[in-house]
Amino acid sequence: MNFYNFLQDLGIANPRGTGWLAVLFTFALAAGVTWHFIPAVRSFALKVGWADQPNSRRLNREPLPNAGGLAIYAGMVAALILATLLRPIVLEAVLAQVLTILLGGSILVLVGFIDDQFGLPPLFRLWTQIISALLLVASGTSIEVSLGTPLDPLLSTLLTVLWVVGITNAINLMDGMDGLAVGVSFIAAMSLLAVSAQFPTRAAATLLLAALGGSALGFLRHNFHPSRIILGDAGAYFFGYVLAATSILGNLKVSTVFALVPPVLFLLLPVLDTTQVFVRRLIAGKNPLTTPGKDHLHHRLLALGLCQRRAALTLWTIALLFNSLAMKLQGMSNLVIHFTTGSIIILLAFAVWQRMRAMRR
Repeated sequence: MNFYNFLQDLGIANPRGTGWLAVLFTFALAAGVTWHFIPAVRSFALKVGWADQPNSRRLNREPLPNAGGLAIYAGMVAALILATLLRPIVLEAVLAQVLTILLGGSILVLVGFIDDQFGLPPLFRLWTQIISALLLVASGTSIEVSLGTPLDPLLSTLLTVLWVVGITNAINLMDGMDGLAVGVSFIAAMSLLAVSAQFPTRAAATLLLAALGGSALGFLRHNFHPSRIILGDAGAYFFGYVLAATSILGNLKVSTVFALVPPVLFLLLPVLDTTQVFVRRLIAGKNPLTTPGKDHLHHRLLALGLCQRRAALTLWTIALLFNSLAMKLQGMSNLVIHFTTGSIIILLAFAVWQRMRAMRR
């Protein structure tokens, strides 16, 4: 089997073209920009006081810069600009979808950053997330309900808003331990990328996921325990929103509840974590949206005696298993699944090795 045949077996329709190279360069540039931009952001954030202070709920024992979302956003936008310059004609058809998702993500980055530094009412943040989700619906990116009833358009809008707002908050709530939310987001982005690359109709999702995956990898180099900088609400909202939007970008039609199983599996770990926290707090008579606590999955692993690194690796492994199953249910071949899974493991190992190497220095 020659190289071009191998690329074709991976689902690349035109191995001799430049499309797959554009995706690869987008990923590499996003990773490189984020990787090298973080130290400058960290230094500036410490000078101006953009940092989470230690308290009873947080695991950090010293001020930790919370402006990582700005570096991730910058890395992703820079990569997408490069992709536009590389293939302007091909991108014309998907540019509207890309710009819509970036607009919604930009709104959440701004709101999340203001909340990180000054605090915003939970209801204001929720309405902002709903508006960002409605932007997707207005642009034609939604979960299409086709039950044959007059209420289908309304159900499509409600389901799309629920999905986007739910995933956005699930990723944010998971960002309570070094490397966890970023690692899980990276795994989901690369798995979704492997699926979207198989379909020409999901070109916008492919491009966005390549940029998001690269940014996550570049950030993880500085975020694995002991972290030098954290996502903050800005970064977590951005990751969650883009993952939620790209997971339904293309042609997701719901005629039965089982149609939602594959996209949910890609993000099942944050969904399960948020669900169990929500239910436990309701049973305890607490407000799930405003009550802080150490009741997330990573808190339970830490309580069992695992260190932060092992807890993160354990949850990464679970997320990877869910994503492998999701790819299988989406009809991906064993070659695609094994190649994607192996690539994820190698890239995660490289980022962790670089963090450990930097510590030894």
